[in-house]
Amino acid sequence: MVYQQIKYLFKKEVKLEMRNKYALGGILLYVVSTVFVSYLSFKQIINPATWNALFWIILLFASINGVAKSFINETRGRQLYLYTLASPQAVILSKILYNSLLLTVLSVLCLLVYSLFIGNIIQDLPLFLITLLAGSMGFSSLLTMVSAIASKTSNNFTLMAILSFPIMMPLLMVLIKLSKNAIDGLDKWDWNSLFILMFLNLIIVTLSYLLFRYLWRD
Repeated sequence: MVYQQIKYLFKKEVKLEMRNKYALGGILLYVVSTVFVSYLSFKQIINPATWNALFWIILLFASINGVAKSFINETRGRQLYLYTLASPQAVILSKILYNSLLLTVLSVLCLLVYSLFIGNIIQDLPLFLITLLAGSMGFSSLLTMVSAIASKTSNNFTLMAILSFPIMMPLLMVLIKLSKNAIDGLDKWDWNSLFILMFLNLIIVTLSYLLFRYLWRD
């Protein structure tokens, strides 16, 4: 039952995104313009630490802009309609799955544009892609839940920005460490950090699954 609800709600999210193409286009424009401004600022090969930090800064703000609309743009009437049709678990999981797909596509495009303008200095591409995929899933899970909380207030986007950064710090620290290892091309993968990253993602999804129903009642 829940699986069917998730499937239909996921399709609903995709159809709504296709109708509002300007929103996705605006995020892509933000990524391209930010990378291009960075290229104009440096105009030379930058060191690995700066390359890594700049990439995650761009991706972080793009992710916040992309996921912010998950619940903030939902009208009261639409939320009430969903409340009568689907379980809260199906609603939050469908949002997380859709945002994971959205941020994965956005992350890959960001990496391509970033490599085109700034240059590609990644030595271990498989590790970087795994880190990028796990980071997209972590961002989507965390930001989706924060968007749901912020939607209950008047200054929702401001509150989302305030809430997002502190709780994303542990996830960002692991992502930066793993991506730095991928850029340096270390012989051995840091499996401990990879397990920590997967564990953080699991915790975020589990807490969203368990706690969203209490938020959904309001």
